[in-house]
This record gives sequence, C-alpha cells and structure tokens, in this order.
Amino acid sequence: MKGKVEYQSFESKVLQDNPLGDPTKRDIIVYTPENYHSSKSSGYPTVFMLPSFGNDSYSVLRHDPFSISIFERLENIIQNQMGRDMILVIINCFNKLGGSQYINSQAVGRYEDYIVDEIVPFMDSIYNISKRAILGKSSGGYGALSLGMHHPDLFRAIAAHSFDSCFEYCYLPDFPVAFRTLKKYPRPKAWLTEFWRDEASRIKDDFTTLNILSMAAHYSPNLDNKELNIDLPFDINTGNFKENVWALWKRHDPINLVSKYEKELRKMELLYLDCGIFDEFNLQIGTKVFSEKCKSLNINHEYLEFNGGHFNTGYRFDISLRKIYEALS
Repeated sequence: MKGKVEYQSFESKVLQDNPLGDPTKRDIIVYTPENYHSSKSSGYPTVFMLPSFGNDSYSVLRHDPFSISIFERLENIIQNQMGRDMILVIINCFNKLGGSQYINSQAVGRYEDYIVDEIVPFMDSIYNISKRAILGKSSGGYGALSLGMHHPDLFRAIAAHSFDSCFEYCYLPDFPVAFRTLKKYPRPKAWLTEFWRDEASRIKDDFTTLNILSMAAHYSPNLDNKELNIDLPFDINTGNFKENVWALWKRHDPINLVSKYEKELRKMELLYLDCGIFDEFNLQIGTKVFSEKCKSLNINHEYLEFNGGHFNTGYRFDISLRKIYEALS
C-alpha cells in the first residue's frame, strides 16, 4: 500500500454518560493518499465510512486472503483514474447492542451528533478536506442515507449499499427468533448480560436477538421503561404484536422519508444505491422501493442490482468509491 493509515484518538463530550456505558474515547482510522499535502489549495475529497452492524472500525481492517482491503480498492481507483487523490475516514460507533444506526437515541447515545458535531470538525482541523461523502453498507448504509439526508451541507455524496429499509421485510422475519430467545429470561436486560458474559454459548439466534434489541433502542427508545430504556414491538411473554410501537419504527424507515427529505436529496452530487438480488435480509426489496420513490419525485440517483447476497460483497466498494471519486473530483 502506497498511502498512509493513521489512528486518531478522540475523546467525545457528546457521548459522555451514554446510557450503555460505552467508551467515550475511540480511534478514528484515516487513510491519506501517497501524495497528500496539507497545503494543497483545492483540498481532498473525503469519504466518511460507517461500519455495518456487528462491526467497528477495526473490523474493516481485518485481512481477508480472498479479497483486498478498502484502502487498496481506493488506491486502485486513484491510480486508474489518474486524477485527484481521496481521503478515507472510518468511524467507530460500536456499542453494547452490537452496532449503530447512526442516529441520536435516548437508549443508545447521541451518535449522529457525535459524527456531525465532533468527528467531522475534528477531521477538518487535522486534514486538508474539501467535499465530503458518506458511505456504508447495511446499518452503515442506513446511516449514510440518514446522515446525508439530515446534513446535505456536510455531505455532498451518499453511497448506500444494502441498507435497512422496508422494515416489514427485513425486521419482521426476525421477531419470532427474538421472542423465542428473550422468553427464556425474566427480562431483556438479563439476556443481554448473559450474552456478554458467556461468549462460548452464543448462537446465531443470539445475534438476531441482539439486532432486534438494537433496532428497538434506535427506533422506539423509552426512558420510562427501565428495561434497557426501550419498547419492543412485541410482548416478550405472549408475543402479542404492538402496533403502536411498530408505528414508531416505521417512522424511521427510509422509504417513508424520501418525500420528507426530497429537497435535501436533490442537493446531492451523487446518490448511489445497490443491493444483491438474493439479500438474506430481503433488503433488495426496500432498495428497489426507495429507488422507485426517488424516480417518482425526479430525484437524481443511481440504482444497481447485482447477482449476490448480503455478505462477501466488498467488491461493490470498487463501484461506489469510483463514483464518489468522479462526483467529488
């Protein structure tokens, strides 16, 4: 690798006293290209990357002998395009519920404010940044869309791979699994304590359950409910579906936000979406619906389907990074 990877430690004020007691001091991983100069007048387009659920910033760096790193992908693009260089910033918002949707939540913490009010200015103070893009897959893709829609003044391009959407298709199928798992415990907090205490006993259903608890913490937090400060969309004793809580979740569904943020989405120099047609979480449905809603409002965007599923799709970053590179350069 020709460029340089640095770890910038940052102590957050926004995350002080976060409800889950997660660390407030975290590393931000930053890649700068080989020819980076802090005094370059035009600055450098910069991609802020959001890890998917179950991953932190270090997960992005794990070596896969069957693939190449995100940094190598970016360097290949820079070399082939023979144009401007680009900076890549990998943000860490991991928490005890397994990951982030990158929105503010009374049950998890103010992670949107953490990124917008702290990380972006911190990066601007250290690096020679011009335009910014936001990139992610799965929960990271959801966060990329959410942050991009909320802050078009900060992010000029959005690339969202296989993002959480059409919640009926991607979350509802997991409710019976979470119900079956949580029913064995007197309360969800007891299950969460056991999850982190006994690593050896974790099974696939546990990670599905963790995901549902995390989504509830982001979409239906409730400080009056001292049980993890959340309301679940089903009764953990009877399984009875709670329409009022589900309605809170649906308010956060990207397909229900397109018209609300039509003006902001129009400001993007790039809105790129893609998903595998065999996505294991049915996210190809929501991605398609989101695209169709953008079409109906004449919101300029690019939407691609590919022959694949949800996992082992790092090669899709070759496409999104190139498109970001072209849009911001």
